[in-house]
Amino acid sequence: MIPLRVSDLKQYIYCPRILYYYYVLPVPRRVTRKMEYGKLEHVEIQRLEKRRGLKPYGILDGERAFRVELQSTRLGLHGVLDMMITSSSGNVYPVEFKHSLSKKGLHQKYQVAAYAMLLEDMFRKPVRYGFLYLIPAKAIVPMEITFSMREHIKKILSAIRNVISGERIPGYIRSSQRCRDCEFKNYCADLR
Repeated sequence: MIPLRVSDLKQYIYCPRILYYYYVLPVPRRVTRKMEYGKLEHVEIQRLEKRRGLKPYGILDGERAFRVELQSTRLGLHGVLDMMITSSSGNVYPVEFKHSLSKKGLHQKYQVAAYAMLLEDMFRKPVRYGFLYLIPAKAIVPMEITFSMREHIKKILSAIRNVISGERIPGYIRSSQRCRDCEFKNYCADLR
């Protein structure tokens, strides 16, 4: 099984070609201003989160852990979760920090769901909820992790592995905004 990162899943949903350029046709990546800014924001939000209570997450008492390394041999998936909350009752919740104003980004929601699946494998118990922390709005978006999300993630992981093993360039998501900010935009000749 080809090992994949949780961020690969997010990237594939955003645009399948990103994974082609990353794994099949490795080309130099352009580090965007948005990527650099996002890293700095993660450091700052982590610093602030250490001092805050858990009430905004709807959790009365518990602990936070930052930059939690997770892995599942069953899924062939690994990643580094921004924050994990463990409630006093023993429930665990994945939290991803995002530099985004949109609550609708499917790629971000499936990333949280994938981390929930990794936590389930690690703790051997269900993880039913997770959170997106939208940094610019300082908004916490709770999300239910459903059975259909889990099944969709398994299908996407299979599709990614097919792109890599088949070495065929996939279609792309037609979005002027996504293409403008893409680190691989210079390689998509059919987009010009």
